[in-house]
Amino acid sequence: MIHKTKYIFITGGVLSSLGKGISSASLGLLLKRRGLSVTVMKFDPYINIDPGTMSPHQHGEVYVTDDGAETDLDLGHYERFLDISTSRNNSTSAGQIYFEVIQKERRGAYLGKTVQVIPHITDEIKRRMTTFDKQVDVVLIEIGGTVGDIESLPFLEAVRQVCLERGSRNTLNIHLTYVPYIKSAGELKTKPTQHSVKVLMEGGIRPDILLCRTEQKLNKEVRSKIALFCNVEEDSVIEVLDADTIYEVPMSLAKRSLDDIVLRKLHVKTQDLEMETWTKFVHRIKSPKYDVTIGLVGKYTQVQDSYKSILEAFIHAGAINNTKVNVRWLDSEHITAENAAEQLSGLDGVLVAPGFGSRGIEGKLHALKLIRENGIPFFGICLGMQCAVIEFARNVCGLADANSKEFKKTKNNIIDLMPDQRNVTDKGGTMRLGAYPCVLKKGSLAAAAYNSENINERHRHRYEVNNTYRRMLEEKGMILSGLSPDTTLVEIIELPNHPWFVGVQFHPELKSRAVSGHPLFIAFIKAALTRKNAGKDE
Repeated sequence: MIHKTKYIFITGGVLSSLGKGISSASLGLLLKRRGLSVTVMKFDPYINIDPGTMSPHQHGEVYVTDDGAETDLDLGHYERFLDISTSRNNSTSAGQIYFEVIQKERRGAYLGKTVQVIPHITDEIKRRMTTFDKQVDVVLIEIGGTVGDIESLPFLEAVRQVCLERGSRNTLNIHLTYVPYIKSAGELKTKPTQHSVKVLMEGGIRPDILLCRTEQKLNKEVRSKIALFCNVEEDSVIEVLDADTIYEVPMSLAKRSLDDIVLRKLHVKTQDLEMETWTKFVHRIKSPKYDVTIGLVGKYTQVQDSYKSILEAFIHAGAINNTKVNVRWLDSEHITAENAAEQLSGLDGVLVAPGFGSRGIEGKLHALKLIRENGIPFFGICLGMQCAVIEFARNVCGLADANSKEFKKTKNNIIDLMPDQRNVTDKGGTMRLGAYPCVLKKGSLAAAAYNSENINERHRHRYEVNNTYRRMLEEKGMILSGLSPDTTLVEIIELPNHPWFVGVQFHPELKSRAVSGHPLFIAFIKAALTRKNAGKDE
């Protein structure tokens, strides 16, 4: 543990989607691999309290922490890269900041003073930024949005104040920018970076390091020019080229000595960098021996960030199985009883994805009938598991009107709200959120995958399997292989006499980690690989 907690702020300029989250996670990994304790925080400038009520088309996946916070998907990158568990303290929105300040004002906490952005909003931002002070060696703080956005100004002012108060030995500013290549001119253009840094410095923040996203290598002349006009040391102008996989980025930054530069500027001495296990992991991603094709059945398939953690879990599990996982996107709205066989042809396994609402449900049920009857390895997550129960109730138990009350009120709502959820009216933060324990049935596929009978997984849903129908499901052959400790909630279902058919009420993808993966994803990909190899033997 170093004497004082060091703070590293990561801002972005020129345009959005440059990869601040991956850059933050990658630097965090490098520092952790040098023996430091690290956490990463995200400060988002939107007014929403959290992304929980935002459409996947607007914000991509909602990432859920152990303590039930609905957060930005960048927290998933932090957890996957650093192999840590974050909390609600790692994610802050402008909405949370203003809501807290307004509540304090209503309670009279400001003693009649005029409440202003400075100092009241900025003080609340600073209070949250220093939540982990003296608990870890390094706190990386990613500021959402792009420098110059009006909503980001209070956050940048808070950064300036923290840097002033704690001094240059304990704070560092990294600015991620873009250096475009103009093909017609055959030149890299530095002007956008210059302007972005100028805006940052107008707010009183001088970047210590520039990470320059670019499609072409920065030669010495370009780096010198950026360094001169942006008031940054030349060795602190670091190119960030596109990589084949995001998991290569830490290795690329290490090759350019980013961790050495950061530690030098912060006056920290550490052990040597250890990246051997990470390098082997990346090698297995880039040069796998096998491959499988998995169908992902969902209704947000046009926005792949909606399933970000699932896609990353496939990469982790694939690497562990020495297998490339090719994903075929299947829009459940376009699957019918007539075309289901064609849509699912050639697949080695199918994952039916989570989601909300009735749109595309019948397509998922048609796919599930074919999966169940044809022995295709199946993995259902949350709504995907519920759909598997509905399909089984309809076509095996003979309940033609079986449905979820979320979609339609019928005589046989096999999926329903639990009593404590029936009078809830607010949409935000009112689901079963966060980590809950689960007890696995001995001899089940789930128990074999986890190699344990007690697990803890993260949830994000309202509806549950209706306990009224549990005996019927079991009598017809469905195995309820995972239950809550008090046995009142169904967490996992399986089907016997099937190569691999597992549905889970929780979201295992949220606990998948680079290098180590997640037990259920690893077992699912292994089952898909077995199916593919069996087909070759025939």
